[in-house]
Amino acid sequence: MSDTEAPDPAQPEADEPDDAAADEAAGEWRDGVVDPALHGQRLDKGLVALAPEFSRSYLQQLIAGGHVQLDGAVQSVAARKLRAGQRLRVELVPTAQSLAFRPEAMALAIVHEDEHLMVVNKPAGLVVHPAAGNWSGTLLNGLLAHHPGAALLPRAGIVHRLDKDTSGLMVVAKTLPAMTGLVRSIAARDVRRLYLALAHGEAPWAQLTIEAPIGRDPVSRVRMAVVAGGKPARTDVERIAVRDGFSALRCRLHTGRTHQIRVHLAHRGLPLVADVTYGGRVALGLQRQALHATELSFDHPCGGGVLAFTAPLPADLADAWHRIVDA
Repeated sequence: MSDTEAPDPAQPEADEPDDAAADEAAGEWRDGVVDPALHGQRLDKGLVALAPEFSRSYLQQLIAGGHVQLDGAVQSVAARKLRAGQRLRVELVPTAQSLAFRPEAMALAIVHEDEHLMVVNKPAGLVVHPAAGNWSGTLLNGLLAHHPGAALLPRAGIVHRLDKDTSGLMVVAKTLPAMTGLVRSIAARDVRRLYLALAHGEAPWAQLTIEAPIGRDPVSRVRMAVVAGGKPARTDVERIAVRDGFSALRCRLHTGRTHQIRVHLAHRGLPLVADVTYGGRVALGLQRQALHATELSFDHPCGGGVLAFTAPLPADLADAWHRIVDA
């Protein structure tokens, strides 16, 4: 599965667009004169008065994008103070977020598919879900194009994620009963998830269970870390081989915290090769973090028995892996 938590299908995600009405407003200009009651107020507050059906965050994005004018001059600062009598003009255009949940045809490496679910082998470099900096070209966009029912499901049926540069197996729901069942199975830890990883450092043990809570790094908000008060996390690690300052490892997830394997291994002094976020260095010919979701098994959520899948290492990781394991 992933080293990211499974979302609750009943809850919308924070980065899902709230301003669907913006699509219908594409290219619409709205004009007004600043009322005396708004004199001295912020520009974004004036826009709320001019276009009250849109959220303030959406209107702030329009300011940042150069779609707002005061007396004919383009504005870019939401905190700009207004003067009574100024002419305020805004172009209501779709934001990247409002355009994100659109079908985009793409080749999907489908390992299994039935009427309820599908298993895909995600390549490194493919973002799973739209977010800042990646509003298109994601797996979600591809799922929306692949089957019509995806549009009726939260997150197009995505029940867990792999990081952008992690490759390997993911299960995706195609129906709401399957989605509910898969999320429950993940929460109950009934889904078996195995990864292959290459790390800096030679592991001195044959097997190790890492139980350490994971939360947001207090220093860098783009990282996770082992922190007191974090969410419980457990990873079982098996040493396959060590050579020349590297370790080939097999990791089993029991929980699915964000970046779990990456954080746990770095915490034990074994950062993943090429995982620069957590202290890894480019090596062994790898330009992306050396992590691959190789095995996935679970009970079919709609009574189809046990499903088990294996995905071989992609070429870049396979070459590096054999240099450590078979040399």
